[in-house]
Amino acid sequence: MAGNDEHTQRPTIGFRIMGDRGLLVEYGHTIDEAVNHKVRSVAAAVAAKPPQGVLEAVPAYRSLLVIYDPLTTGIRRLQDYFRRLEKRIDRIAVPPPQTLDIPVCYGGDFGPDLDFVARSHDLTPQEVIALHTARTYTVCMIGFSPGFPFLGGLAPELSTPRLKTPRTRVPRGSVAIANSQTGIYPLESPGGWQLIGRTPLKLFDPFAEPPVPYRTGDRIRFTSITDREYRRLRQEQFS
Repeated sequence: MAGNDEHTQRPTIGFRIMGDRGLLVEYGHTIDEAVNHKVRSVAAAVAAKPPQGVLEAVPAYRSLLVIYDPLTTGIRRLQDYFRRLEKRIDRIAVPPPQTLDIPVCYGGDFGPDLDFVARSHDLTPQEVIALHTARTYTVCMIGFSPGFPFLGGLAPELSTPRLKTPRTRVPRGSVAIANSQTGIYPLESPGGWQLIGRTPLKLFDPFAEPPVPYRTGDRIRFTSITDREYRRLRQEQFS
């Protein structure tokens, strides 16, 4: 019956003005992989053939931030462009994802919140590790700090609130959970996510091209390693 198939319904496109040279194009109001795929499709179209005056397009979970030259284009022209793009969204080719395997040493000093996450869900730490490594995650957006991947696809059994008081220092490589998301801190920074492990890999290098080994839409799988393996791999990465 027409109009009753939720898969044929799309969130209405929305716009927000962000200063004198920014336009936020919104495609939904929740964290949803279908909405995120739509954002990535639009970002791919803009990257392939940028409309006149557009300087940069930054994809997020459910929106695209467009930075433009106000001397070359304007809000109304950009809104018309994205409305036209909306009509052919299904025909836009999105770059095929690559899959990366990220080794993680779970628990102990590397994952000080692993036991809390386990207790919160009546699980053992090993069951948390098994659930966390069983999924393949989608890089929904990159942000907060350079190279930080916000990953969709966390098992519902592991959804855990953020810390009430964020840490002032989270070590580089920390793997963490916040609500229905998991992610990795590529650099030392403050943070309020639950830390369950750490990867020895260097995930942000400003002198490399590209500086991070993944992009939005890519897939990430976590594999559990021992403390000894962690130290060996870290020495190889940073020597």
